[in-house]
Amino acid sequence: MAAETEGDRLLWRLDDVECWMIACCAGAELRVRRGGETVIRELYPAKSDLYERANALREEVTAAAADRLDSRSGPVDSPE
Repeated sequence: MAAETEGDRLLWRLDDVECWMIACCAGAELRVRRGGETVIRELYPAKSDLYERANALREEVTAAAADRLDSRSGPVDSPE
């Protein structure tokens, strides 16, 4: 998703997941997109609350990505 207006701001990106802050008159909107599709859309009256939620979501997405990598790696042979 490209920034649509001057107030739109990409907060973080991990693989195909992006977290955006969309400035609006009622506060700010948090939008998480995966593969171009909006999967989370939440409104916050204060940007500080939005940033806190964005950081929590980044941690969740990072942990989920690490879990996927761990499950793909399989057992490691130990040297004898």
